[in-house]
Amino acid sequence: MSRIAGRGDLLKSQLLVLGGCEILVLLAASNSGSLSGKQQVRHLNVHEYISYTLLRDNGIPVPKFNVAKTKEEAIKFAQDLNSKDIVLKAQVLAGGRGKGAFKNGLKGGVRMVESPEVAGEIASKMLQQYLVTKQTGAGGRICNMVMVTERKFPRREYYIAIMMERSFNGPVIIASSQGGVNIEDVAAENPDAITYEPIDIVTGITDDQVKRVVEKIGLGHRLEQTCDMIKSMYDLFLKKDALLIEVNPYAEDVLTSEYFCLDAKFRFDDNAEFRQKELFDLKDISQEDPKEIEAAKYGLNYIALDGNIGCMVNGAGLAMATMDIIKLYGGDPANFLDVGGGATAQAVSEAFKIILSDKKVQAILVNIFGGIMRCDVIAEGIINAAKNLNIQIPIIVRLQGTKVTEAKKLIAESGLRIVPRDDLDEAAQLVVQLSEIIGLARKAGVEVNFDIPRYMIEK
Repeated sequence: MSRIAGRGDLLKSQLLVLGGCEILVLLAASNSGSLSGKQQVRHLNVHEYISYTLLRDNGIPVPKFNVAKTKEEAIKFAQDLNSKDIVLKAQVLAGGRGKGAFKNGLKGGVRMVESPEVAGEIASKMLQQYLVTKQTGAGGRICNMVMVTERKFPRREYYIAIMMERSFNGPVIIASSQGGVNIEDVAAENPDAITYEPIDIVTGITDDQVKRVVEKIGLGHRLEQTCDMIKSMYDLFLKKDALLIEVNPYAEDVLTSEYFCLDAKFRFDDNAEFRQKELFDLKDISQEDPKEIEAAKYGLNYIALDGNIGCMVNGAGLAMATMDIIKLYGGDPANFLDVGGGATAQAVSEAFKIILSDKKVQAILVNIFGGIMRCDVIAEGIINAAKNLNIQIPIIVRLQGTKVTEAKKLIAESGLRIVPRDDLDEAAQLVVQLSEIIGLARKAGVEVNFDIPRYMIEK
């Protein structure tokens, strides 16, 4: 049933039946825009120059390097190298820097230059500019620093990593003679080229283990040096509470026949922050999504995605299930937001602010299983958010568990247009359908407001 709306600012309205719920859809003029997708960083991620510093300070050979924040510093550090083989690397936390492009038109976040003067010119075009790569999304990432390092010419490349691996019940050395490429590709195409050596966390790394690894990947001619390097990696792994130290490649320089770590990836245990304060203070928040930073202030876990349906849940498993069922019904999640088991009503309200700060969001699905987390606390947060934020998009709420009866009563008595649903399939189907309506309306240049008959809220 459709009719012409009585209010002057409304173009039309329509009463729809979706998922057993009658929704009065109000269409009004809109100028809403969209935000570009952003890459989420889930763990402490450090810049390349920090990785180089950690390796160097633990006796692991790396090329000479320094990090510049100005054109003048880039020129000076390039002069200090006393070489025509200079590499500039934009310090941006994203893969694919070499094939990326800056928004000012400069191509490549990794550049080879032959003189300090050219190094200064190129660095000046990198600094304070946004680098767009396959991992950053269209928005790119700001480049505040440029690493100035000497270029090496690798003759042979190897892969060596130490990581915490559940299937081995602890740390494991992973190594291959095929370095300089994606190790996942090697595992898929030639799994025999990779060797695995589990480490007993109590006993520690042994000489026999390290020798086996070195000989299997064909570095027996550099046995002592490579064994010492791997032992130093493991020592660093323990000292810094690392989850991963990956050197790729560990390479022989054709000019000097010396071996260097030419690239490295580190990942650290977030639970060890209290022990690794100095390391965690190196976190560069300019490389992170502001929404993720805001979420962390309230003990919320937020991951930005590329869809248009906001998700608020408690627990990572429930989050995955919720996103899966949204996808099953043809929708696309805009985020993963886990309020955890101890969230307050204020934290839930802040969670809504964070979800709504993404202008792509067209509907919100709240899916809470109350165990430690009480459903009535979630309901209070939802109600506060709906009142204070003047939310104009549909909110579908599915609550089960502790204090669920009290939560439903709070929502029903709030007078707000929040749609409760007990069945997850029905809730997911409904939120997908409503988000599609919003999407179509926005494409047509109109805004959608939802008014839900009260008897459907109390259903």
